[in-house]
Amino acid sequence: MTGGQVAGLIAAIAFLILVLFIGMFLVKMNKTLGEVNKSVKTMTSDLDVISHQAENIMANANELLEDVNQKVATIDPVFQAAADLGESVSDLNTATRNLTGRVSDTAKQTAKTSLAARMGKTAFDLYRNRSHKNRD
Repeated sequence: MTGGQVAGLIAAIAFLILVLFIGMFLVKMNKTLGEVNKSVKTMTSDLDVISHQAENIMANANELLEDVNQKVATIDPVFQAAADLGESVSDLNTATRNLTGRVSDTAKQTAKTSLAARMGKTAFDLYRNRSHKNRD
């Protein structure tokens, strides 16, 4: 064997090894791509199921929201009546305060009038007693 033949043999062996490594790499790559395709198919079917369930949830949520809105519309008059009742109670409290103030003022005026009447009666009694004593 000559030097050129040995170099050719080494080059052929190196090429064979390179082809084997490339082949093994391609086989592993093929398995990996197969797993990726399988995962993508699984995710696609799972996403379809999730999408369908999300649509059902949204439909139920819309129905629930409509039901709540109807019930709130039904309850609204109750809250309005409660607000009106609160306003009426407030007006009643104001009227009671005003009446109490007037009664208090009237009581003060009555007390003053009563005092003035008693003083007048006392003065009249004193005058009458003096008049009677002067006649006697």
